[in-house]
Amino acid sequence: MAVLLGLMLLFKGKHYVWFSFGCLACSILPAYWRFEHQQMGTRLLVFLAVIVALGVLGRVPLAAIPNVQLTSFVVLVSSVSLGPELGFVSGSTMALVSNLFLGQGPWTPWQMLAWGVMGLLTGLFRKSTLKDQLWWMVIWGALWGLWFGWILDLWYALAYVHPLRPASFFLSFASSFPFDALHAATNAISILVLYRPWHRLMDRLILKYKIL
Repeated sequence: MAVLLGLMLLFKGKHYVWFSFGCLACSILPAYWRFEHQQMGTRLLVFLAVIVALGVLGRVPLAAIPNVQLTSFVVLVSSVSLGPELGFVSGSTMALVSNLFLGQGPWTPWQMLAWGVMGLLTGLFRKSTLKDQLWWMVIWGALWGLWFGWILDLWYALAYVHPLRPASFFLSFASSFPFDALHAATNAISILVLYRPWHRLMDRLILKYKIL
């Protein structure tokens, strides 16, 4: 990824999008390669399939309302039970599968990266007491509503803004703030209302059926 970013500078403003897709491939493919070569039981695969289906169901029916969806909530609440690696795979897969219904495009890898990193970093709380502190999870979910938007704004700037300058990035990020704030509010409210029962249910299923 460092080499690709260095080449972006050498090309002086050209081919940013192609090099950004190279960086995405470097970020996403290793996780799927490791997932593919792991020994996993049928119960875990079924559980992951159900999680992904829930994430898709939390997005597709609400697609008409900009940035109001429950996919991020499903990523957050499942990742604290599954851990960082499975959190990345499940989060990025939700983006890929839901776009089968909403439309694939150059934004898909960026959404896969955003939800994947959301699951990866949230999965680090699996062995931490932070996952049991509701207000911390509310704040964490709200922050990810903003960070998710910034990752997608980066794609927008690389693809459509020329020439690229610091002011261009700032305007790209600022113009989407109302939508990012709506995503943050949706995450915060859904976690505040649903996080504790969903988290208990996830942990109970994993323990009862010895999924992990």
